Amino acid sequence: MINIYEVNETNNMIEHENLDVRTITLGISLLSCISSDLESLKKNIYEKITSVARDLVATGKAIENDFGIPIVNKRISVTPIALVGAAACHSPEDFAQIAGVLDRAAKEVGVNFIGGYSALVSKGMTEAEKNLILSIPEAMANTERVCSSVNVGSTKTGLNMDAVNLMGRVVKQTAEATKDDDSLGCAKLVVFCNAPDDNPFMAGAFHGVTEADAVINVGVSGPGVVKVALEKVRGENFEVLCETIKKTAFKITRVGQLVAQEASRRLNIPFGIIDLSLAPTPAVGDSVAEILQEIGLERVGAPGTTAALALLNDQVKKGGVMASSYVGGLSGAFIPVSEDQGMIDAVNAGALTLEKLEAMTCVCSVGLDMIAVPGDTKETTIAGIIADEAAIGMINQKTTAVRIIPVIGKGVGEVVEFGGLLGYAPIMPINSFSCERFVTRGGRIPAPIHSFKN
Repeated sequence: MINIYEVNETNNMIEHENLDVRTITLGISLLSCISSDLESLKKNIYEKITSVARDLVATGKAIENDFGIPIVNKRISVTPIALVGAAACHSPEDFAQIAGVLDRAAKEVGVNFIGGYSALVSKGMTEAEKNLILSIPEAMANTERVCSSVNVGSTKTGLNMDAVNLMGRVVKQTAEATKDDDSLGCAKLVVFCNAPDDNPFMAGAFHGVTEADAVINVGVSGPGVVKVALEKVRGENFEVLCETIKKTAFKITRVGQLVAQEASRRLNIPFGIIDLSLAPTPAVGDSVAEILQEIGLERVGAPGTTAALALLNDQVKKGGVMASSYVGGLSGAFIPVSEDQGMIDAVNAGALTLEKLEAMTCVCSVGLDMIAVPGDTKETTIAGIIADEAAIGMINQKTTAVRIIPVIGKGVGEVVEFGGLLGYAPIMPINSFSCERFVTRGGRIPAPIHSFKN
């Protein structure tokens, strides 16, 4: 039974420890919108999104008011547009028109972001998928709320190096297309390996083809809550440390489960999954890096960082799975540099490098996330970074991703300001030695031997 102590504890987490539900994401299938006529397709997409998501924002706000739980973002994910637009779109410009429709629909229903301007090319690319990828720079430059993702590899299929090489070029072009906004377009573009169908977090959310017509997915947060809990067990052994993280993750996930069930009931849309991720914000005290420091590191990046992050990630999952029957998405600890004040401080102090971040991604949820690099970084170097990160995901049977921002006109030592949830970031140095001959070989890196489980 719930007692008054637990109610007060949750209230305290919300008021003083930055506990929030990061996002309610409504997944909408657009497969029923497909048409070979571009104008009909645009009309169908707009009508479906605006009708299905009509009450999403109002319902989210009502739940906030009724339960006192902040819901930071209300978002939409849709079927990968490369599939939806294949019959009607014959050029990158055609696809860019669809991005404009998604943006209009997002603004009409009032959501913060809409994800699904995506292509899934882990094994090969259709002409439509290639056209969508080539349209990304224009789409990101001319829309405000549209997010794009491309899946370039998986454990089952290996890495599509043609797609990796192309994405290195597209990231750089997106940076150029949005250079007047400090290359902000790249903050809305993610390159994945093993992308999940039900991820509620941006910029990588899309509504997979295995999903129902509409579904509610919820992403919880709460690094501040975990940090405060760990402050109470300073000096204790690992057993006590792990137990504390598990119990706290359970409480955080329970809040998300409550919101998800309530949103599902009020909107009359099935509940999909809870994503257990610890998602930081630029707010002081809402940092994954500070949790790692509380575990015992002077700064993130110090020896022991990867082990501490592995411990944190595992205990969050162990605690969270007891709180919800349906766990999915990415689930673990996010380490975006610009969105986490502790990460920013570590970079500024010289404790955290790109190479150490890459090592950390071997044991956590996402990958190299919201990392600002010099604007003159070569597109082949970006492709090499994507390949490295995707290889980690492929070999370890986990989701990895790259959201890297080459800030045109800025170099190492300068700072880029994105604002809001995206925060700000110091521009990090990058290895200048070339990998061009490697990333331009063409073809696929084969799937690892442990992929053949069928």
